[in-house]
Amino acid sequence: MAAARALAWRGFADSRARNVSFALLFALYAYAQAAAYESTYPTLADRLQFAQSFGDNLALRLFYGVPHDLLTTAGYAEWRVGGVLAIFAAAWGLLAAVKVTRAEEDAGRTELVLSGPFGRRSAFGASVAAVAAGAVLLWAALLLGLAAAGLAAGDSALVALGTTSVAVVFGGIGALAGQLGSTRRVALELGVLVLAVAFLLRVVADTSSNLEWLRWATPLGWAEELRPVAGARPAVLLLPAAATVLLLAAARWIWLRGDVGEGLLRSRETRPARLELLSSPTAQALRAERMSLAVWLAGTAVFSLVVGLLSATVADANISKDLQGQIAKLGVASITAAGYLSLTFLFFVLVVSLFASSQIASARHEESDERLEILFAQPVGRLRWLAGRLGLAIGGAVALALVAGVCAWAGAASQGADVSLADMLEAGANCLPPALLFLSLAALAFAVVPRASTGIAYGLVLVAFLWELFGSLLDVPAWTLDLSPFHQIGLVPAESFETTAAVVMIAIAAVLTLAAVVSFERRDLTGA
Repeated sequence: MAAARALAWRGFADSRARNVSFALLFALYAYAQAAAYESTYPTLADRLQFAQSFGDNLALRLFYGVPHDLLTTAGYAEWRVGGVLAIFAAAWGLLAAVKVTRAEEDAGRTELVLSGPFGRRSAFGASVAAVAAGAVLLWAALLLGLAAAGLAAGDSALVALGTTSVAVVFGGIGALAGQLGSTRRVALELGVLVLAVAFLLRVVADTSSNLEWLRWATPLGWAEELRPVAGARPAVLLLPAAATVLLLAAARWIWLRGDVGEGLLRSRETRPARLELLSSPTAQALRAERMSLAVWLAGTAVFSLVVGLLSATVADANISKDLQGQIAKLGVASITAAGYLSLTFLFFVLVVSLFASSQIASARHEESDERLEILFAQPVGRLRWLAGRLGLAIGGAVALALVAGVCAWAGAASQGADVSLADMLEAGANCLPPALLFLSLAALAFAVVPRASTGIAYGLVLVAFLWELFGSLLDVPAWTLDLSPFHQIGLVPAESFETTAAVVMIAIAAVLTLAAVVSFERRDLTGA
C-alpha cells in the first residue's frame, strides 16, 4: 500500500507544473469574472438590463452555454465561469490521464515500475489516484476563487463540483484512449476528437430550440444541466460518476490483458513503403506534423465559421452603458458585427500563438526521443534543421491565420454582416506578429533550457493572454498591460492594424531567433 501511494504521489508530482497552472487559471478566472460582475452591475436594474440584452444571445451561448440566472453573482458565475472552465477541465483531464498512462509506457518507465513490487492493478490504481488528486486540486482552486469573490460556500462548492466533474469524465476518456492508442500522440488525438464532438454537441444543443436534448449526450452538457445555483439537480452528478466508472473499468480491462507499450489499435507490422516527404528534415517534419496541422486547420475553420455566422446576431442597441465601458477597455467602441469579430479574433491570436508553441514542443519531443542524434550523424547541420522547424511553424501559423480570416468572413457574409473580405484577411494577418514573437521566445527557451522549453512556451502565451483579458477589466496600471504582446495589437477590423507595433514585434522576434540559433548550435543535445 505504501509503495502504491508513493507511485501515485510521483505521478501527481510529475504533473505539478500543469496542475498548478490550471489551478491558478481556475482560481483567477473565477475571481475575476465574479468580481467584475459585482462591480459592473451593482443594482438590480443593471442586472435586469444585462439579462435582457444577453440572456438569449446565440453568440454568447456558443462560448458559455444557456444562462439560467443572470440576476445574481452566483447565477452569473454558474454560466460564465462554469461554461468556459468546463472546457478547460476537459482538456486537463485528457492530458493528465494520457500522461500517467500512455506517455509513461512510451517512455519505458512503466516497464521499470512493473519490474519492482508492483502488479498491474496497483500501477493502474496509482495512475487513477494521481489524476484524482489533480482534480481535487482544481476543485479547491475554483472553490477558493469563487469564495474570494463573495459567493456563498455552498454555491461555490457546487459550481466547482459541476465543473471538475467534466475533468473526471475526460480523465476516464484519456485513460481509455491511452489503452487504445499505440502512442501518446495517437491517444491524444483520439481524446481530442471526443472532446471536439462533445463540444459540438453542446453548441448545437445550446443554440437550437429543437435539439436541446443533445445536452444529455455530452459531459459538457451534464455540467450545464446540473444547474448548481439556478435550481440545483444533484442527481445529474450520477451521470459523470457512472461514465467515469465505466470508462476506467474498460481501460483497466484492456490494461490487464494487453502488452506493455502496445495499444489495442496497433499499427500494421508491414505495409508498402511510403517515401513522400522524405527529401529533407523539414519535409520529414511536415510528414510527421501533417495530421496535427490538419486538426488545427479544421478546428480553426469550423470555429471561425461559427463565429462569423453569429456575428450578425450581435447589436449594441440594448447594451448597458456600464458594459459598453467594460468592452471599451478592451479597445472596441461598440458591439457591431465588426466589433464582435474584433473581440473574438483575440482568441484566434491565442490559437495561432499556441500552434507556434506546439511546434517547439514537437521539436523538443524529437530531441528527447533521441532522434536528433541520429539525424545529426548524417550530413544535416543544426542550423538547417532548426531553420526548417521554424519555417514549418511560420508556414502553419500563416495558414491558420488565413483560414480564420476567410472562414469568419464567409460566415458573416452569409448572414448579411457588413464586413469585407479584406477586413477579415487583415484580422487574420493581425494574429501573426504576436505568434512570431512567442515562437521566437519558445525557440530561445528550447535552445537554452530545453527540458523546460515546452512549459515556458505554453506558459508565456497563456499568462500574456489572461493578463490582457482580465487586466483590462480590473483596471491594473497601464504599463503592466503593455508587457503583454496581446495588448500591442489593434483589434482589427474595428480598429486599424498597428503597423509600428507589428514591426517592433517582428524585429524582436528576429533577434531572439538569431540568439536561439546561435545557442542551439553550441549546446549539447539532451534526452528526456
